[in-house]
Amino acid sequence: MNLTFRQLKVFESVVRHLNYTNAAKELHLSQPAVSMQIKQLEEQTNMPLIEKIGKKLYLTEVGQEMYNYARSTLQQLLDLEETIAQMKTLQQGHLKLAVASTANHFVIRLLARFAKDYPKISISLDVTNRSLLLELLEKNECDLVIMGRPPEGRNLTALPFLENPLVVVSYPDHYLAKKKLVSLQELSLEEFVVREQGSGTRSAAERFFSDHNLEFKTKMDMSNNHAIKHAAEEGLGLAIVSLHTLELELKAKTLKIVNAEGFPIYRHWYVVQREGKRLSPIATVFKDFIMQRTDQIIQDFNIPLRATI
Repeated sequence: MNLTFRQLKVFESVVRHLNYTNAAKELHLSQPAVSMQIKQLEEQTNMPLIEKIGKKLYLTEVGQEMYNYARSTLQQLLDLEETIAQMKTLQQGHLKLAVASTANHFVIRLLARFAKDYPKISISLDVTNRSLLLELLEKNECDLVIMGRPPEGRNLTALPFLENPLVVVSYPDHYLAKKKLVSLQELSLEEFVVREQGSGTRSAAERFFSDHNLEFKTKMDMSNNHAIKHAAEEGLGLAIVSLHTLELELKAKTLKIVNAEGFPIYRHWYVVQREGKRLSPIATVFKDFIMQRTDQIIQDFNIPLRATI
């Protein structure tokens, strides 16, 4: 069957009134036009839907089934219209967000503030590594991604919204942590615990040492930023991490920033989407939110923006 919305709407009105004339008035149609729509609908089903006995209209058995489905379909379309209207006014909506694990701490703070401003929206948050973030973007499985600068040639749109200082950290009693200034030559003699190959933080550190013609010695690589910090706390090596991930460790004094020459290395956090992607209303608002309010929100929560030794 090739039923149309118009046919279902006319049929529902006729059955509700059990009168062609009243249905025609309600739909602002002529009575012959209403009769024609019912006739076409019966031709589609190849069965009678309405029968006239005397001056009254009655539904056939098939007509009753058609009426049930017509009401359900029309109600679903009304519900869809209402949902779209609510999404346009941001009364509801769903945000699919993916973030680099190193950004998780401050992004949670951003989402908490955003959810207070828009309490009826729902959020899916995927926290993962850089390679999987790029895969999510490639498959169009999220609205937005928060990560370091993505590679070129991926058909992505990336906007920087927050400076991301990378600092050297160690356990508090490490001899380098006690020095006023550590030279790069001294730093190059130390071993580092690092993120996996392809990580933005690791790539930035490798470029930094290479640009200064120095060796970057790695002792252990891990795919989890929390594990990196814990390894540094236990003395397995120095670590280079985002300052934005150190709020708790600096307060608890389990890690200390090493005042190393040339550090912090300043990178940026980016909000990334597929090129040409049409964002939902709520995703558009969230993107504007982080572009305009991130600095202030992070300062409100006392997350460090600059390294203080």
